[in-house]
Amino acid sequence: MVERVDGGLCRLRWGLAPVGWIVLLGGLAWWLPDGGDVVAGLAVAPAVTCAVGARRRWVLGSGLLALGMLGIELTDRSPVGGGQLLGAAGTMLAVMAAGMCTAGRRTRMAAELDRTREIALAAQHVLLRPLPDRIGGWTVASAYLSASRGAHVGGDFYEVLATPFGVRALIGDARGHGLPAIGMVAALLGSFREAAHQEPDLAGVLHRLDGALHRHLRDRADDPAAEEFATLQLLQLGEDGSFQAVNCGHPQPYLLGSCSYPLPLGDPLPPLGLLDDGAAPAVPAGGRIAAGEGLLLYTDGIQDARDRSGRFFPLPDTVLRTTAPAPLSGPAVAAGLRTAVQRHTGGRLADDMAVLVLIREAAVRLPPPVPPVPPVPPVPRGTPLCSGAPSR
Repeated sequence: MVERVDGGLCRLRWGLAPVGWIVLLGGLAWWLPDGGDVVAGLAVAPAVTCAVGARRRWVLGSGLLALGMLGIELTDRSPVGGGQLLGAAGTMLAVMAAGMCTAGRRTRMAAELDRTREIALAAQHVLLRPLPDRIGGWTVASAYLSASRGAHVGGDFYEVLATPFGVRALIGDARGHGLPAIGMVAALLGSFREAAHQEPDLAGVLHRLDGALHRHLRDRADDPAAEEFATLQLLQLGEDGSFQAVNCGHPQPYLLGSCSYPLPLGDPLPPLGLLDDGAAPAVPAGGRIAAGEGLLLYTDGIQDARDRSGRFFPLPDTVLRTTAPAPLSGPAVAAGLRTAVQRHTGGRLADDMAVLVLIREAAVRLPPPVPPVPPVPPVPRGTPLCSGAPSR
């Protein structure tokens, strides 16, 4: 419905611009004593139609209308000779031809651009695919803003998977932002989606991710020796609310509940790509989330966002405000943070922004079972139904 309304408004704009121009010049030619000099401006009508984005048939229609008006004005109201009439008509035909050629070329380019956007959007959805609403006793919500205009994917990334070892979640931030960081994001997400189902502990998943990043850097054709890295947070969640976390240079998550606050999970490891291969395996930090509480994972594009005066985004206050209503709603928290960041920065992001909200579902209390009613034994024949009744 909205697309039909937008299309109707566009066609109305295509028609009003040239018709208004023709009527204006026709009125001036009729009103002015020497109006023949003004009528030559009718040749601009096809160009005006083309300038407002009309298609070829609209350019042709406006040109024919202008030719008709030109003939009427020059023959009926102006003492202009046939030479000027032919010159003005020739100019108008030339403008019509140029406008139709330009409109046709623009139509083909617009169709090609729409197709390219469709392919790019499909590719971006494959890379950063939509997350499930619920998984393994947890509700999932996310929000994403790219610093590159028109892009839906940048240097930030996230994923949530149901694996044989529990729900595993990942959020990360590749060095750089926007489209140049997509190659590293693709390598890390592909490795996580495979390793999460195969490695029994988070240390093994982290080792696989680090190897994928180094392979990606070696295979780069532009500058294999460039120092690249990625910060990330790995989580493993159980249905009972238990969780394990490995942090590689990433902002600490928030515990969401009646009193939301940053959750200290020990000293973080160096970012991915800068880990020491000879160091001991990472030891995950652990904890437990109560039913109805949750975790907020985010990238540094949120806490580093600034307004025009240079003030940083007030993340703690915004988290408290978006989690104040009870019960917690993951989509409301994610959408609230996204809207607040856009309002704070005025829509001008200097870095990508990603939010991942995981909330443990509250246990549903079922009513106590009703004890079964014992069956009534059958009454034998000949037994009186009540005391004192004669038997037959």
